[in-house]
Amino acid sequence: MYEKLEKNKASILADAKKAADEIGIPQNLRGKLGLTGAVSGCPAQLWRDVTKAMEEAYRAIIPNRIYANEIRDIVKDVYGDDYDAASVNTCEAALWVSISVMISPPMTGRGESYRARYIAPLERHMHHQGGYGRPFPSKYKGLVSDRGVTAGELGMEGKRQWNTDVIIVPQVGATYQAHGIKYANIPFLNHVEPEKTAEKMGKIAALNAETLCGFASLAYDTSGYGYGKKDTTGTPLTQKLMGQLAKEWNVPYIQDNAWGIPFIGTDLSKTQADLMVYSMDKAALAPTSGLIIGKEDAMISIRKALGMHGERWGTTSAYGKAQLVTADAGKEGLVGQIAALKILRDEPKRVTKSIDETFEIVREEFEAINLSDRLKKGFVISKSYNCGAVEVNTTETWKEEGEFGVPIFGIEDMYSGAELYMHGVMQMGLLPTISYDGNLLLSPGLGTLDKNGELLEDNMRYAVKGSAKMIEIVCKHAGIE
Repeated sequence: MYEKLEKNKASILADAKKAADEIGIPQNLRGKLGLTGAVSGCPAQLWRDVTKAMEEAYRAIIPNRIYANEIRDIVKDVYGDDYDAASVNTCEAALWVSISVMISPPMTGRGESYRARYIAPLERHMHHQGGYGRPFPSKYKGLVSDRGVTAGELGMEGKRQWNTDVIIVPQVGATYQAHGIKYANIPFLNHVEPEKTAEKMGKIAALNAETLCGFASLAYDTSGYGYGKKDTTGTPLTQKLMGQLAKEWNVPYIQDNAWGIPFIGTDLSKTQADLMVYSMDKAALAPTSGLIIGKEDAMISIRKALGMHGERWGTTSAYGKAQLVTADAGKEGLVGQIAALKILRDEPKRVTKSIDETFEIVREEFEAINLSDRLKKGFVISKSYNCGAVEVNTTETWKEEGEFGVPIFGIEDMYSGAELYMHGVMQMGLLPTISYDGNLLLSPGLGTLDKNGELLEDNMRYAVKGSAKMIEIVCKHAGIE
């Protein structure tokens, strides 16, 4: 099937280009309309409140320390005084800082440096939260090697930390199937069993007791990411149980919430994470920057490494030079984060309302999709306030023995130009969302919100129609009905 799709790539993209006229996407919106604002290459449009705050700050003479302290105050106002925060320039920088400071072994001191190992579930986006150590066991050693614009040691592998390993643990209830034009294993995570997965991690932690230095995972909250099972507070169970394991072993638990929204999303006080990192220019509608929120004892070390933990002669906070000063968010990042965080703290419905409205549009358009009932029944559509998005997961279309489901492309397809959904919607004049691994996250943010964050319903519907139509086109060329 994937060989057939590879041969038909030109025809598929040609059909996609024609589909823009069929859908009726206005010419003046093509190239200015997207399915998300949560991809690094094209950040979301900013709130008007955010741009206004940044404009006012350009001419203001205020030390960055003052802005950084205001972010701390906002975070403490939400989570309490046992929590703290630090701003950086990107979410990847936030991960780098967190793992460098909290998990990697020291490089100085007498004698040979010891090894450090951290445990990560085998899930999506492993090149981020699972990419800072040498993979263990060895069968996973090529897992992140191609996942970057530049492959190999000069790409994603180049960020691996000193004497650090990552123990990769397949999750109980998940399956890992090979799909895509650039054939690779895809995680099917809708049926992850949290208790059994945590029990498995506990046993592996015991086997690696001498070198265990931490746990890491995503912080997302949807079934397509493996976090559909939650406790009574809505906290993803696997994450909560990983937090408990980390506490038992006296090691940090770091959560990657790049596509997450502070305050209205996954609550790190309930997952018991020590640190949670965000990409503030994605779903949070702030300027390009990252944010680390964590327990105060962990954040002291983080803030020291960033030069924020007081001057040497004795102050409570600073904004100076230190080991990881290259992660500096700068004045614009700090001011924009303050404005966005205030909206998220004080007016969360400004965010959740557009997500609720997008959810209804997605349900309507995917119900109308021109595919068989068998395939449509396999779509799992869910709403995520954490990600500010609606998830459409298609992996369940493959559950019937002997029946082909909706074609699935992996992250290797995305980087090699073979991810037909993303490239197809671009032919329609739409900026794509991440749609690999049979998991589409459709969110407002690129030409689908006004300056106040209100949903532009017609624009959002054009974008969703394009995404649904692209699935139809690929299935037709694959011979799947």
